[in-house]
Amino acid sequence: MWGIDDELRQIREAGLYRVLRPLESAQGPEVVRDGRALANFSSNDYLGLSSSNALRDALHEGLEKYGAGSGASRLVCGSLPPHTELESEIASFKGTEAALSFSSGYAVALGSIPALLGKGDVIILDKLSHACLVDAARLSGATVRVFPHNHLEKLERLLQGAADEAALSVKSGGHRARILVVTESIFSMDGDAAALREIVELKDRFGAWLWLDEAHAVGVLGPGGRGLAAELGLEGRIDLQMGTLSKAVGLSGGYLAATRDVITLLVNRARSFIYSTAPAPAMAHAAAEAIRLIQGPEGDRLRADLWRVVNEWIRLTKPTAKDNPAAAIFPVVIGTEDRAMEVSQRLLDAGFLVPAIRFPTVAKGSARLRVTFSAAHELSQIEVLATHLSGLMAELSAQ
Repeated sequence: MWGIDDELRQIREAGLYRVLRPLESAQGPEVVRDGRALANFSSNDYLGLSSSNALRDALHEGLEKYGAGSGASRLVCGSLPPHTELESEIASFKGTEAALSFSSGYAVALGSIPALLGKGDVIILDKLSHACLVDAARLSGATVRVFPHNHLEKLERLLQGAADEAALSVKSGGHRARILVVTESIFSMDGDAAALREIVELKDRFGAWLWLDEAHAVGVLGPGGRGLAAELGLEGRIDLQMGTLSKAVGLSGGYLAATRDVITLLVNRARSFIYSTAPAPAMAHAAAEAIRLIQGPEGDRLRADLWRVVNEWIRLTKPTAKDNPAAAIFPVVIGTEDRAMEVSQRLLDAGFLVPAIRFPTVAKGSARLRVTFSAAHELSQIEVLATHLSGLMAELSAQ
């Protein structure tokens, strides 16, 4: 119908066909799928909070206090005490004047970037920025420029060009263009860090804003798990701090932390906020509890457990500097989509859940396994995976 069959055939022939394969258990270091127990090395649940008793109890408490649903969008009658409590906790956590929560990280970007920038403005993205950031930049109507991953010289040239054009526009009577640099702090498919200190220096020199997506750093890096910006002492110099509640926080949702004026503007202009029913109040209540937990002694203990696991993987696999990520994400680049799927399936046959990541999530020819770790993993699980994967890779190299 309408050529859809042809499209699906082309997807299959390219080795890019995807299907949903639901789990039959709660999220954790071991999961059940198709009746089989599998060691799970694919989740973003870095601190193991998604199945924790603390968050289960918080969700139950929120449900008892505030019911199951919010009933409407936040601007109608859907703003409930847990939403404002969560936003207060996030702002305190990130060291900003205010914060705004959304139904997902994708909704944060898609609503906020077009609300803040438009025609005549310039957005400069790291090439490996998440799809939500790319989509939001395109949707904004701003001029979009891309610099190769962490390529500071190219970023500097793009900033210089944008600043020159902005100055010329003002001189000729036009408006002063906004310039926004967009990057992740920890990149989701490579696990490496942004050259954040240098990027901050550049955006300050050229009078640009910086949007930093801390999705894979929050809970994992920095004092109190506040992220890479906090680890580097740069929190006060980041204009727009995005994060999610669906990775180390263990729940779902997203947020932007910024000045009060920026947040007020988003309340009035961010379409994904204005026209969405508010997240379930129990989820917001539990997320506030999770943010408090992550900053406290229990968060410190979980981070220590996570880094124990990560360091054991590094000890066993001895990755090169290039392949030694800054957080809990380790890519194993295979190359072709078919070969990556084959390796993933062989790991699955052996009891390991490590899905293949393929185009368009990563560039063609760089299909990979994405190995992720949790504080809930046992060191023995790491050793078994490292041994099995090493054997598989040696076999591939010999072919």
